[in-house]
Amino acid sequence: MAFDAMFLKSMTEEIKEGAESGRIMKIHQPFPHELILFIRKNRENKRLLISAHPSYARVQWTTDVPENPANPPMFCMLLRKHLEGAIIEEVRQEPNERILVLGIRGKDDIGENRFLDLYIEIMGRHSNLTLVDRAKGTIIDCIKHISPAQNSYRTLLPGAAYILPPKADKQDPFSISASDFERLFRDEENPAKRLVKEFAGFSPLLAAEIVGRANETDTSSLQNAFFDCLHEIPSFLGEKAVPHTFTRADKEDYYFMPLTFRDDFKKYSSLSELLDAFYIGKARRDRVHQMGHDLERQLATERTRNVLKIEKLEHTLLETEKADEFRTKGELLTANLYKMEKGMESVTVQDFYDEALPDITIPLDTRKTPSQNAQYYFTRYQKLRNAVAYVNEQIALTQEEITYLDGILAQLETAGPSDVEEIRQELAEQGYIRYKKPKNGRQKNAQPKLEKYTSTSGLPILVGKNNKQNEYLTNKLAKNNELWFHVKDLPGSHVVIQDPNPDEVSITEAAMIAAYFSKARLSSTVPVDATLIKHVKKPNGAKPGYVIYDNQTTYFVTPDEEKVQALKN
Repeated sequence: MAFDAMFLKSMTEEIKEGAESGRIMKIHQPFPHELILFIRKNRENKRLLISAHPSYARVQWTTDVPENPANPPMFCMLLRKHLEGAIIEEVRQEPNERILVLGIRGKDDIGENRFLDLYIEIMGRHSNLTLVDRAKGTIIDCIKHISPAQNSYRTLLPGAAYILPPKADKQDPFSISASDFERLFRDEENPAKRLVKEFAGFSPLLAAEIVGRANETDTSSLQNAFFDCLHEIPSFLGEKAVPHTFTRADKEDYYFMPLTFRDDFKKYSSLSELLDAFYIGKARRDRVHQMGHDLERQLATERTRNVLKIEKLEHTLLETEKADEFRTKGELLTANLYKMEKGMESVTVQDFYDEALPDITIPLDTRKTPSQNAQYYFTRYQKLRNAVAYVNEQIALTQEEITYLDGILAQLETAGPSDVEEIRQELAEQGYIRYKKPKNGRQKNAQPKLEKYTSTSGLPILVGKNNKQNEYLTNKLAKNNELWFHVKDLPGSHVVIQDPNPDEVSITEAAMIAAYFSKARLSSTVPVDATLIKHVKKPNGAKPGYVIYDNQTTYFVTPDEEKVQALKN
């Protein structure tokens, strides 16, 4: 993983500068595995994100402010009790480990100093956050509880003694001698794998950098690259780091120091800015997927049901093409009633509509009289004729429902956590699911909260990321002389520039935002229609978010996530 012990070594220096001697003012826990500490130091407020997420574990300063839940989790309430108003006296890393420790001085119930340690273990799916009473060495609480049945080595429960995770039997890379290195790597066929196995704090990424620098397979070349790289690491700690992203094996990755075997760098001003750019979108999509997984499953099931319904309706439509055949048989039977008797299974008659054809045999119902058999064919003819209009109408309605479901699925792809709740409410109102309003949550008919952007020229741009927001933006908030945007012929967000005379740059950027928040977000040269709000109408009885419009101008843009995020307020 890119967030290895060496990366944490550099991040520790960046956090020290803003956190040591700082006071913890507020604590939020917006998601089950994430904390945000609001720290004030030197009249400046900063937000420290601490994540124990199985895939996105990290610690960093952040500019992202996710919505705080109305009811804080128990772990958050406990931290508030012990840490709000406390001073962070020390920020340190366990040597060559992915463990950061915040040494904190707080107050107990009678106002005496109480010293606590917050252990931040960044270890993939084993990541955890643990608050420890320093004097007693016992756990006050942790974000993930681990019982003795789950782990016989260490118990992570309130009241248990805190024990650091077991250390692998590895050497300190900063203390090994040249002779020991040579002995370990003499005739080594896979030096990168061996580097990770032998040295504490080494990730495959750092090992690959050392092997890449060596350029040769002999031990001497590898040794020189090893010590050169270790000597460089202190030069890239904290503010001296060179945060950047790059592509490796078709996947985006990052590191805190230059990698000589990569030339597709994208640099950032700080490690925290790098992690914000790298993780915020991924973590948000993961949270939304977790929150909306049941919705995605139900919508996919409902969509499949409607697709099958259309197939059946189209089969029925094919059957209606036989309507004239039933009418012809009814007329032939009527003309030949004298040849028929009750109880006959069939009758052969001449087709007087085309005398060139051979005689036609018509099946009969033995229980019916001749006239009743003729009437049966006329009735079948009439039903099929009447069915044409009904079936066509049902096909159109079902296709409309599929389009609606596709739109909701597309909205879930770009939704934030609060957007999912509004989508859930909408689906309940449309009868797709049952919805139980959370206690103390947002009221059902509360005004939707729109996402706001600012164009390069300073004009406000509003975006609706679900149908509730789209309807509020387009039908209530926007003014008739404001410009409205929507991707052409695909599900997507409604976008409005809140200015009657937008410049071309703002128009292009608003079109890009509309393309980005649509089903075409990964495409290039996406057509986006723009028209004034006064030309946008919602038909009576239409599904939520559906509108028709005219007098549009079509712009062609390519969505760029980085540019869109740069415009976000």
